[in-house]
Amino acid sequence: MSLSISIVLLLLIIAVIILRNGAMKLSHALVCVLLGFLLASTSVAPTIHDGINATASLVSGLKP
Repeated sequence: MSLSISIVLLLLIIAVIILRNGAMKLSHALVCVLLGFLLASTSVAPTIHDGINATASLVSGLKP
């Protein structure tokens, strides 16, 4: 749960930065949000979730 919230906050910060720089318009951001909601309700959602979890565990296992 905390990993999901962290990823959402990170993506939100990145989206705000891109919107402020003018590289992405508000309409593009809305399309991306709608795509995310639609993907969450498909059969691909567990695969995406597993991929994010695997990447997070790989990154957390790295030692500097």
